[in-house]
Amino acid sequence: MDEKQKAVADEIIEYLAMSLRLPKENIDYDIALFGDGLGLDSVDSLEIIAGMDQLFGVTLMGVNDGVFANVRTLSAYIINHPDYKEKK
Repeated sequence: MDEKQKAVADEIIEYLAMSLRLPKENIDYDIALFGDGLGLDSVDSLEIIAGMDQLFGVTLMGVNDGVFANVRTLSAYIINHPDYKEKK
């Protein structure tokens, strides 16, 4: 993971911890967001979709479920999306 992706991944972790009230120490780059990992559900996915749009300008509605596998795949999708707005 390069520096840009790591910065986005770290921001995603902060967002998940704050908005979904998850212990930050339980979230790493590769833990599954759904199922046996963090145990998020479809309602949580809507929160993530709204947050990523707000934070990075990237719409995630209708994307492949694989994008939500973990923070690493989500951050990779975001930085490679044409609408991604890098923070200054």
